[in-house]
Amino acid sequence: MSRRHKAEKREINPDPKFGDLVVTKFMNAIMLDGKKSVAENIVYGAFDAVQGKSKQEPLTVFHSALDNIAPHVEVRSRRVGGATYQVPVDVRPERRQALAIRWLIAAARKRNETTMVDRLSGELLDASNAAPPLRSAKTRTRWLTPTARSRTIAGNSERYRKAVHNGSRI
Repeated sequence: MSRRHKAEKREINPDPKFGDLVVTKFMNAIMLDGKKSVAENIVYGAFDAVQGKSKQEPLTVFHSALDNIAPHVEVRSRRVGGATYQVPVDVRPERRQALAIRWLIAAARKRNETTMVDRLSGELLDASNAAPPLRSAKTRTRWLTPTARSRTIAGNSERYRKAVHNGSRI
């Protein structure tokens, strides 16, 4: 990683059909080997299938699915003294979106339907209805967080609070 300056964020154009940036990011994540038109056909086909099955607007189903999947808290390793603690940390909005997109695509690829359009449409419907299989990734982080919180000594150690506040190791 460069220490001189941050990497510039690339400007992404909204998708041509819905005019949504998140859909474009989703398409880019689905795309393999630079085949954008194949990714567009998959996403738009899945949206059409979602509209046919649920009689709802596909964009609202897509955004509700991402909101249901996205994690709010994750655990990070924090070294204090000689011990390493799992500390719960809020997830930045960009990372939340990226994780939700990644988890949604991974879960869709694991499904047993024949085409990716069917897999993705089924996963979008399940995720928007908060069905269990995909939510496992989110609940895994939620499940780990209270355990990690109980392991941390943030609540009862002045030394740990100072280390976290100063951003340094002890």
